[in-house]
Amino acid sequence: MSEADVARLAPVRFRGRGFVLRPRWYGSLAAFVIIVALWQAAGSYGWVSPLFLPSPLAIVRALVALTLSGELVGHIAASAMRIGVGWVLGTAAGLAVGLAMGLWGLARSIGISVVSALFPIPKIALLPLLILWLGIGEPSKIATIALGVFFPTTIATYSGVDSVPRTLIRMAQSFDLPFAGIVRKIVIPAALPSILSGFRISASIALLLVVSAEMIGADRGIGAFVLQAGNLMQTDQLLAGVVVLSIFGLIVARLIGVLEARLLAWR
Repeated sequence: MSEADVARLAPVRFRGRGFVLRPRWYGSLAAFVIIVALWQAAGSYGWVSPLFLPSPLAIVRALVALTLSGELVGHIAASAMRIGVGWVLGTAAGLAVGLAMGLWGLARSIGISVVSALFPIPKIALLPLLILWLGIGEPSKIATIALGVFFPTTIATYSGVDSVPRTLIRMAQSFDLPFAGIVRKIVIPAALPSILSGFRISASIALLLVVSAEMIGADRGIGAFVLQAGNLMQTDQLLAGVVVLSIFGLIVARLIGVLEARLLAWR
């Protein structure tokens, strides 16, 4: 047997995992350390005024002092309550409307026109109107967050249901599976990736809206704290509030990631 024949008969290396991304944890850690080190050096050597950009150590000291005094905990608790209640209400309504739009023609014809008309409106612009309707207290802020969460959840749910392969639905119908069983066993599992992607977007929107709403009409919350620190030129405390918001976003993203790992394990 010639060498050419041997080469043709040699096993081909498996390349099926060529498009599977493998995150490198040390890459993100190294980038974070380099950025913080350069930032600290800029503050320590006087390259940047601490009034305009406090050093990381100054921000950490501000975080520790605010945490020990209990002031920061109170602001975090107020913002977390508003985000939690608003997100749950908006998500529940968005899931219901999105499923209805994906499953029934009448709901789709009504929902698409209404959602398309109202979705582009900045929800924070409705806060003054909601204050007139619901008062200056918590209901108006929670309603603003719920509205902001409702529309991306509705669109993600509708898109996920609408993209379910029709061959799976026809196969289930051929086995006389009832409508409720098709929705529960085929439609919802197939739409889950799109729905969970909507959760990520809506959680970010909820965080943005709670900060904006607290800056406009609240005396407690991270948004109100950041605004007050900025007015007093306390930039170390201002950036401490920004760091808290960033940590808040990371925690939410991690929780949604855990939810995806559990619900989408079948993939």
